[in-house]
Amino acid sequence: MSSHASPTHSRRQINRRPTGPSFSPRRMQLVRGLFIVLFAALSLRLVALQIVDHTHYTRLSLDQVRHDLTTTALRAGIYDRHGEILAISEPTSLVVADDMQISQPQQEAQALTGLVKVPVAKLTALLSKKGTGSGYVILNSQLDLTDGKSVATGDFPGIVVQDSSSRSYPNGTLAESLLGRTNAAGVGSTGLEYKYQAGLAGKTGVTREFVSTSGVALPSTYSSVIKKAQPGVGLELTIDAPLQFVTERALATQLHAVGGLTGVAIVMDVKTGEILADASLVNSSTQAGVLGPVPAWGTSVGVPGIEQTINNLGFTQAYEPGSVFKVVTFSAALGAGAITPSSVFTVPNSVVVGGRSFHDAENHGLEHLTATEVLAQSSNIGTYEIGTKVGENGILAQVQRLGFGQQTDVNFPGETAGLLVDAANWYASDRVALPIGQVDAVPPIQVLDAYNTIANGGIFIEPKLVRGYVEPDGTTQAAPPSATREALTPAVASTMNTMLQKVVLDGTGTNAIIPGYEVAGKTGTATMPYPGKDKLLTGQYNASFVGFAPANNPVLSMIVVVERPETTIFGGAVSAPVFQQVMSYALRHYGIPSSGTIVKPLTGAGASISSDVT
Repeated sequence: MSSHASPTHSRRQINRRPTGPSFSPRRMQLVRGLFIVLFAALSLRLVALQIVDHTHYTRLSLDQVRHDLTTTALRAGIYDRHGEILAISEPTSLVVADDMQISQPQQEAQALTGLVKVPVAKLTALLSKKGTGSGYVILNSQLDLTDGKSVATGDFPGIVVQDSSSRSYPNGTLAESLLGRTNAAGVGSTGLEYKYQAGLAGKTGVTREFVSTSGVALPSTYSSVIKKAQPGVGLELTIDAPLQFVTERALATQLHAVGGLTGVAIVMDVKTGEILADASLVNSSTQAGVLGPVPAWGTSVGVPGIEQTINNLGFTQAYEPGSVFKVVTFSAALGAGAITPSSVFTVPNSVVVGGRSFHDAENHGLEHLTATEVLAQSSNIGTYEIGTKVGENGILAQVQRLGFGQQTDVNFPGETAGLLVDAANWYASDRVALPIGQVDAVPPIQVLDAYNTIANGGIFIEPKLVRGYVEPDGTTQAAPPSATREALTPAVASTMNTMLQKVVLDGTGTNAIIPGYEVAGKTGTATMPYPGKDKLLTGQYNASFVGFAPANNPVLSMIVVVERPETTIFGGAVSAPVFQQVMSYALRHYGIPSSGTIVKPLTGAGASISSDVT
């Protein structure tokens, strides 16, 4: 028997398990499944990015550097009736620098200075604007195309050349108040440039470029035209440039001589309504006073202190016309059969109506004047007596009939229709005030329209500034003719013509006489109301003359208005001489034959030029 006792039972087998995570087949399958799902999801996303959404993300990527830029069309020109250039745009180059890409501004400035026409010192400063973060510095916005091409093809990192244009006015300030100007963006801001902006500017195009966020073209890229810009349509005006110059110079010289504040002169073709000259000037040497300053362009027209107004006052400024308005009263009375040219009126020096005292310009005793003499001597009281034969309704109707208070078809920017009294706002004193040219305020163009109606045999014709439209190919499409209507009978127009001739020959308008030609017209010296108060400006007047020639066969009509002349105030002394000078030139300029007779003032009682004050 062995000395070692054998165990009574066998020893248990102890299984030791791993202490780390379980790697059972079940768990391994789960892990593998998750990886497969993730891989499938990433694969699907990759497929979506590369195939399904490829176009979208490509576009987003390109949009970071690709830009569709608006291409401005070349602005069309403006010409006078003979094709002379009044305003023109020429292609230029715009040179831009990405200052953040310029590493050596001094050296690059020296290399560029001769091409971009900018001094080295200034160019160096422009190229040294790092830190401003603009990335877009204009070196020259109106560089010659040849030099622009040299810059574009040269090795100038960070320098880009773009298309641009430059607007110019070859005749300087000529007709500036009429044409207007464009602003820094090349958009019409005043005058005809503003009114016809859409047509002159043309239609913009689209150019695609690849550029950095600073707006500078990327290397090895090029631009492509997506939509070609369409040039604008130009304007052929009714204006005659030589006559415009003569009109402006005559008006400017007189405005300077008499110390007037503003001056307006308009010449019109009687039969067509075409405006042949339109001057609107201001004297910067004269104090504007309580009525406020008159905006001007700031450049002399060649006469000291005289500048073009920004607003065309012939259309935009209303004034009480005074005695030139008396044609309303006389034509209404003639049309109603209430008077004849030889009808006699007993005219006192003054009357009191509606609590207001009215008088003639010059003191006189009781006079006996024919209707023709009343007009020639511009008697306020005689005109009132003629007006009483027509009555309130008759006068108001005639005001409308002759076009007062109605905006013209020209529709000039800022044009005023004027301010008229009506039946609802009628005062007893208006029985005198309205017939002699007070109360109503109208722009000079409406006064000219009324006289042009008389010259045109009673046919009112709308004024006109645009004669035709110049297409990009150079052809011209004529503008439609002006609208017309009968405002006076031929008989009334003829009688008024004859009576207005007597104003020039034997009345207040003798300074308008043109040797060899019959002239018809009327003077006016009108008081000016104090703004916002029921009183007049002391010693302040508007001096007017309006008429036409040759009176026996009218071709041209014209108005001249000078505001607040200082040395002499009367329309016959201030405005009639301007009419005479300009009309004398115009008659010769257009080859209008003389009547062959020697025209001189009539002998007789007559009237001084100071008789027309209202």
